[in-house]
Order: sequence, then structure tokens, then C-alpha cells
Amino acid sequence: MTPVATFAGRAVALFGLGGSGLATARALLAGGADVTAFDDNAASRERAEAAGVSVADLRDADWKNFAALILSPGVPLTHPEPHWTVKLAQAAGVPVIGDIELFCRERAARAPQAPFIAITGTNGKSTTTALIAHLLTHAGREVALGGNIGTAILSLPPPDMGRVHVVECSSYQIDLAPSLNPTVGVFLNVTPDHLDRHGDMTRYAAVKERLVAGAGTAVIAVEDDWTRAVAARLEAAGKPVERVRSDAPEADGWSCEGTQLLRHGVVFADLAGSSSLRGRHNAQNALAASAAVAALGVDLAVIAAGLATFPGLAHRMEQLARRGHVVFINDSKATNADSVEKALAAFPSGVFWIAGGKPKVGGIAALNGLFARISKAYLIGEATESFAATLDGKVEYARCGALDQALAAAADDAVASGLPEAVVLLSPACASFDQYPNFEARGDHFRRLVAAWLAAHPG
Repeated sequence: MTPVATFAGRAVALFGLGGSGLATARALLAGGADVTAFDDNAASRERAEAAGVSVADLRDADWKNFAALILSPGVPLTHPEPHWTVKLAQAAGVPVIGDIELFCRERAARAPQAPFIAITGTNGKSTTTALIAHLLTHAGREVALGGNIGTAILSLPPPDMGRVHVVECSSYQIDLAPSLNPTVGVFLNVTPDHLDRHGDMTRYAAVKERLVAGAGTAVIAVEDDWTRAVAARLEAAGKPVERVRSDAPEADGWSCEGTQLLRHGVVFADLAGSSSLRGRHNAQNALAASAAVAALGVDLAVIAAGLATFPGLAHRMEQLARRGHVVFINDSKATNADSVEKALAAFPSGVFWIAGGKPKVGGIAALNGLFARISKAYLIGEATESFAATLDGKVEYARCGALDQALAAAADDAVASGLPEAVVLLSPACASFDQYPNFEARGDHFRRLVAAWLAAHPG
């Protein structure tokens, strides 16, 4: 835990008592703050009270006594409208911040030069965050890994010169962290997402930009108009920028040629044969991670060796098994067309694609240029009919309803295809909430189904 001593002796309000909210309350109490917490969910309130947190309805509080409102990142700050606690805080002139901001203030007070890498982007940030942590661990550094990737940032040990904090940051978390100033900030990409919470793309991109604007070194993948503009602004302001691109040469930065990774035009690593860093999007992740750890002084040869041993993340282009010419890939985290585009682009042909769930705006029309790579699609969930309409006349498809039927049909067809490599790919292009509580549960079910199918089809 990182005790939050910067609010010692002061009263703070806290709203949102899920996992990170409860961790934040504990950290504030450990640092000597007077915490009044609330959550609309009764079970969350009961859990907090059992943990020794003072719970009271913040509607009845005297807000002039509070030094800050600590808001869970899942609670609306601005759109579609500010949460009622935000309105009360603003009316009283109380600043609204989150757990990332509390960490930044503790770092500034305890060890302002303690190494801190923060990562954001619409897609790829979890893989890049985990890869950075892996590369640093491989290099012998002590690493504290957390943030949006899993462990709440204030549940990690405190900032220290001998420890590197590697923290994934969502746009919601950045919006609540006005003093965010990592040693290295990594900005991967911007595509439409979370616009219900940010209003429009301009505001969404501006929130993401704040992570690198305050960084000592900015690592920016300059592969979309938004990130290119951010890199240009920071360079014009004289800030150190490491440019990354996987789609074209970058003579003064980091780039790739096929599976080879280059820095300043010189090859330093090769991803050929890596099942965990397959595809151009993972080349971008590998380049960004390499640039980030190099900024902390890690040698390129050490980086190359670390890349070769990265196991990958569950549910993100995760190779579950290979049986003869058939490969099973769990990409359950691909909840939008942009993520699926990267998955399909990793395979030239022979994809037996399982897709569907709770559809998102835009569907899969943007994938039209990659349809030739798909041997057959197996549709599940609420998106079945809309996806079928898009695929009709372009890709053979089957309405399967549920994941178990889709996996059985896709695996049988892949075996019968006789292709040199047939890829059974779960990459849904949808949220999971019509049939599963989250993408992890969907991916775990797929993993069990694959294991059962393999057991039933030995040899």
C-alpha cells in the first residue's frame, strides 16, 4: 500500500467503493486523512464499513469542510452530465480528483524523481503495460505494476528510487489526475471510444494527451492524426519525444520492417516466431515498450532478450493451443472493430472467425477490406443479425447463437479445411454483456471449450 499522507489531518469525501475505491479509502486512512465515503450500492457500503471506513450519505454532508472529493474513475465527471457528488463539490469549490492524482502527490512529496512509467491509448495499453513490466523485470529492476490493468495504484508499494511504477491509465483516470507527470509517458493511439463519457473525439484525445504532456519523456506512436498532432505540439514546445511507428520507416525513432524492430534505422530485435506478439499492432506495442524502458537506460540487447520471453496477456491474441495445422486464438478483449482489424491483419488467410455479442456503434463494416482473410464466420449473441447483414454475399457465415456451438463448428471446419494453417479466432468486435459479465468470463469460457474440444478429439 501507498499511504496517502498528503491529506493527513484533513477531511475528504470519497465516492465509489468498488475495488479501487476501497483501496483508496484505506490508503487515505493509513495516511491520516478523515474520510467520509459513500456509494449508491448498499453491498459496497457494507463492505467498506466492515473494513473500517466511515460511510455516510454525502448529500447530507457539509461540503465546505472537505479538502477534496476523491471520485472513482467509473463515475461520470463531465458527460453525459456530472455525477451528483461532482455537482456538490463544484458548488462548494472542492477539487475533484482520483487515485492516480493521489499517487502523483505522494510521489512529489516522497520521491519526486522515483521512476514512473504511465501508459494510455484506446487499444493495446494493457499489453504494452505488461510488456514494459516484463522487460524491466528481465533487466533486473524492481517493478510495481498496476492501475487500469488490475491492481489499484494505491495498493502498490510507495514510490521509491529503487522501484519502477508501471501504470496503465484509462482516460477516466487521466481526467481525474491534473498533476500527472510520469518519468515516461506512453501514448499508443486514439480511436472512437468512451465518447459517452467525454462528449466528442476532440475532448477524448485532449484527455489522453495530458498523460504525455506532463511526462519527462513522451513515447508516442504516430500512426493516427491525433497522435501525430500531439507529437508535433510537444516537439514544438521543446519536450523530449520518442516517435514510434509500425506502419512506415521512422529514421529518427522506432519502427519495424516485417517482424524486425529498428531504432534509428538499425535492427535491435526480431519478433519472428513470437506467438504472444503476433501482428503489426503488437509490433507497435513492442516498439513503444522498448522505447519506454530504453528511456530508463535499459540496453537494447537486454530489451531484445526480454521481448523473446514475453508470455503475453490472457484474452489478447492469446494462443491457447495448436493441434496439427489448427491454431486456437483467444482475443476476447477485442470488443470493437478497430481491435478486430488488428487481429485479422495478423493472419493472411484461413481465419475461422467467432464474432458477436452486444454490438457497438458502427458494427463490423470497417472490416470489409479484411473479409478475404476469413474462411467462415460464426455469429453469436445480439449482434448476429446485424453482422450477418454486413457479411452477406461477402463471407460465408453461420448463425450459432452461443459460444459453445460456434467453437464446435469452427474447430470442425478448420480441421476439415486442409489449409497449411487454420486459425480458430475468437475476436468478437462486441461487448460481452448480452451473455457474459465481462470479456474475461467470455475468454475463460472459450478456453474451457477449446480444452474440452481437444480432449474429445485426440491426435
